[in-house]
Amino acid sequence: MDGEEERAGGVGDRVCLVPWAEGDLWLLRRTNAPEMTVHLGGPETEEQLAVRHRRYVGSAPGRMYRVTLADGGETVGSIGYWQRTWRGAEVWETGWAVLPEFQGRGLAARAARAVAEAARDAGPHRYLHAFPSIDHAASNAVCRRAGFTLLGQAGFEYPKGHWITSNDWRVDLKRGD
Repeated sequence: MDGEEERAGGVGDRVCLVPWAEGDLWLLRRTNAPEMTVHLGGPETEEQLAVRHRRYVGSAPGRMYRVTLADGGETVGSIGYWQRTWRGAEVWETGWAVLPEFQGRGLAARAARAVAEAARDAGPHRYLHAFPSIDHAASNAVCRRAGFTLLGQAGFEYPKGHWITSNDWRVDLKRGD
C-alpha cells in the first residue's frame, strides 16, 4: 500500500497515511458534521469544502492524508501538516479528524506520530505544532499520547471571525543522530 505505516508499541490497529487525492472529498463532507466541528467554529459550506479540497489535493508546502487501517485499508479519518509562521518562525502545523465510529481506539495518536515522521522527512522546519482548543479534551489527549510537549496557551482566529483559546503543543523534529 502506498503510504506510511505506524504502530504504537505493537499494540492496536496499524494506520497508513495515504496522500490526499481527487476522490477524497467525501471524507471532508463526513468530517464537516456539527459534532465533528464544534471546536472549529462549526460546519463549512459546500463551497468552502470545495476550496479546502482543492487546497488538500495540492497542499505544498506540506501534505494532507487520508488515514486508513493498515489491515483492510478502511478510511478512519484525515491528518496533515502545512507551513505557517508562528512567533516569527516558519514551522509545520498539524491537525486531524477521526470519524466517530473509529474514535477512542488510539488511531489519531498513531496518525499524529506518523505525520510527525512525514514532516521530519519533508524538512525544512524543526518543529511541528498542534493547536487544539483548550476545551477539546480528546485532541489534547492525542497530543500527549503522540509525544508532543505542551508549551502553553495561545489565542487563534479560526475560522476567520471566530476566536478560540488553544493549547500550543510541539514536537521537535530534529533527529538525535
